[in-house]
Amino acid sequence: MEKYDLIIIGAGPGGYESAVYAAENFGMKVAVIEKQRLGGTCLNRGCIPTKAMLHSALLYSRIRRHGDELGLTGSNHLGYDLSEIQKHKNAIVDRLESGINFLMKTNGIVVYKGHGAIISEKLVSVTDDRGGVEVLETSNILIATGSVTALPPIPGIDNHGVVTSETLLELDKSIKTLTIIGGGVIGCEFASLFSSLGTKVTIIEAMGQLLPNMDRETAQNLKMILKRTGDVEVHTNSTVTRIEKNYTDGGTLKCLFNEKNSETESGIESDMILISVGRAPYTSGLVAEDAPKEITAVISGKGDIEVNENFETHVPGIYAIGDVTGGAQLAHVAAAEGKIAVSRMNGADPEISMDIVPSCIYTEPEIASVGLTPMQAKDMGIDAVSHKYTMNVNGKSLLSLQERGFIRLTVAKDTGKILGAQMMCARATDMISQFSQAIVSGITPREMARTVYPHPTFSEGIPGVLAEFNSRK
Repeated sequence: MEKYDLIIIGAGPGGYESAVYAAENFGMKVAVIEKQRLGGTCLNRGCIPTKAMLHSALLYSRIRRHGDELGLTGSNHLGYDLSEIQKHKNAIVDRLESGINFLMKTNGIVVYKGHGAIISEKLVSVTDDRGGVEVLETSNILIATGSVTALPPIPGIDNHGVVTSETLLELDKSIKTLTIIGGGVIGCEFASLFSSLGTKVTIIEAMGQLLPNMDRETAQNLKMILKRTGDVEVHTNSTVTRIEKNYTDGGTLKCLFNEKNSETESGIESDMILISVGRAPYTSGLVAEDAPKEITAVISGKGDIEVNENFETHVPGIYAIGDVTGGAQLAHVAAAEGKIAVSRMNGADPEISMDIVPSCIYTEPEIASVGLTPMQAKDMGIDAVSHKYTMNVNGKSLLSLQERGFIRLTVAKDTGKILGAQMMCARATDMISQFSQAIVSGITPREMARTVYPHPTFSEGIPGVLAEFNSRK
């Protein structure tokens, strides 16, 4: 029986980065169990493929909309081939997966292809696609199995043409119409993607705004921009009642829903319907059928895995990170949690702060947030001041014909320290980490403004918003 210091179940960002970290920093003998491709949902069916397709779609849309203004002749006749976009996406995924494979080999990490199941706190089985079973021994187990698309109990959800984000990412032929159930991050990113390619998109969201976890101003701006640039129709405060197949009209789908304060049921017909109401922890088959109750109880009644501040379960030596724990469903969160868990299992203090974690949304314009919003600070009883800098006076934004945007900063009145930042502008996802660093370091706008920013850049918006505070001192 092969013995390891650490066995990791799942090779997404949390799993493979934990493996490399354990091998490089602590010299651990590590095995990773993955039944699909290395990289998990993020690399193969989520973050990377979505952004690759978005990049193609947004380039196409921007040239179509602004080509004449930029002096690009013939832009009105520009077309696209979705199958070629797929080839580009797949090439990027393949290249990145190859990089992960290289990291595994160079760090002596053994990869087992198959389904991993916990037998006990020291034993894990691997079942390959032919049914062969191998049992491995380990000192520590790290669960990094991620999440799967949550499917709500909507009548008719099993109709052909009702898809998840994973299915839609494999689409190689254009569609005329798309209905998206769920206006969160995934729904809004796919709305940006397909509306940019000319698909008529409708979003149906149960909450009172798009992006329910974001502040209202950002959500309202995005709704307006999606409508103006892509003719996206948005229905909020709406509950989907059922999905019907229209066999007399080319097999289109009809999504029926009730809108708040409306006495009549509404319906939208489309070629496809995307379900994007969230994701659920993936624990199917994680524990062997004959495992003791103590091991079975690792999975909570809610279907997730509960852990302490060290990301350790109630069973010593068994850890869990990422989406499967029911926390923030972000690749960079899973990776950071994995490094903390590996540090703790080796008796070391982690060098990562999980108090401040940025979130990013890849629409156009991009959206990024870290720390507290003005409303959150108020709800927490913190006396704070907030100012906003609009990017319509930023030279780089103007010359590249970017959508309207802003940078908003919230600062504590008593200490003067930065509490949070929200950005809705080009390259927001690349710039938000500057504010993350500022919050973690506990600095003030005046201290942050000591840095000289180059011109012309989108990042000049940062000293722009800092000046809103410093000029009022």
